[in-house]
Amino acid sequence: MRNSLLIADDVEINRCILAEAFKEEYNIIEAENGVEAIKSLRNNDGIAAVLLDLIMPEMGGMEVLKEMNKTGDIFRIPVFIITSSDNEETFIDAYHLGAVDVIVKPFITHFLKCRVANIIELYRHRNNLESIVTEQLTRLNSMNRSMVETLASVIEFRSCESGEHVRRISYITSVLMTAISEMYTEYYHSKNDIDHIAMAAVLHDVGKISIPDLILNKPAKLTKPEFEIMKRHTIKGCEILSSIPSEMMDKEVYQLSYDICRHHHERWDGGGYPDGLKGDEISIHAQAVAIADVYDALTSPRVYKAAYSHEKALEMIFNGECGCFNPKVIEAFKLIAEKIRK
Repeated sequence: MRNSLLIADDVEINRCILAEAFKEEYNIIEAENGVEAIKSLRNNDGIAAVLLDLIMPEMGGMEVLKEMNKTGDIFRIPVFIITSSDNEETFIDAYHLGAVDVIVKPFITHFLKCRVANIIELYRHRNNLESIVTEQLTRLNSMNRSMVETLASVIEFRSCESGEHVRRISYITSVLMTAISEMYTEYYHSKNDIDHIAMAAVLHDVGKISIPDLILNKPAKLTKPEFEIMKRHTIKGCEILSSIPSEMMDKEVYQLSYDICRHHHERWDGGGYPDGLKGDEISIHAQAVAIADVYDALTSPRVYKAAYSHEKALEMIFNGECGCFNPKVIEAFKLIAEKIRK
């Protein structure tokens, strides 16, 4: 169990303020420059998080982040940037290097403690996630659906959503793929295939585990640089899946999960991401998950919006307000609309 907090700041009074705030919950380790911070990381296995100043002598905060990327510590230990700067470009650079949050001075101590505690708990989930994914994917064809949903709930917890989101995505995908298979011979899939697709759909947003909280749970429209970071969850999810040895998973389920994870934001007219695929370059199962994801996002409350009604969500999808979808998938979705509303 990691139970130490590393505070790296060259101003002693800043270290004292932060140490006083966290001394009841953690063992405090102090560093007055980046070099000392790196030494502390090497010599202490129990560091739960790093509170990092950007401007320090000998080695600044950005250099510390780069070094943590080299050693892999950045993937195991959350780093909070503590700064008085309001430079958005600097913040984006820090996020690209793996910082999970930026705390701008002056800060409210109680609020800061809550944010740090929540992220540390989420990182404990994250540090276990890859091994959990590996273990579960090897048995995905035979495992109980509730076990898959439990795994996915960890992912949804990262974005402050309930596990019901992934259950609905799985259900809608199953119903929609069944309708598509019945309506269009070129898209036919057996029931067994559809069961695999519905289960793989649960992992469509696994990459969100890598998106900073400040962006993932922002209660307002994302800026262009923030949206570029958000879009990376499709790639990051594939990186998580790719890190699992091929002999440790079912090949078919892996391929479905990978494809859905990467391509559930592609659009029929080529206007999606990350690869700008067009038409049937997008697999039919990724198309199905895409529209299921959009429908559930519209009809569910999020930190940045209230839930739309079923009718309003359908209107927005059919009018092209949520991107362009395959006309055949739209027709199949119309057929199942009442069923999924219930």
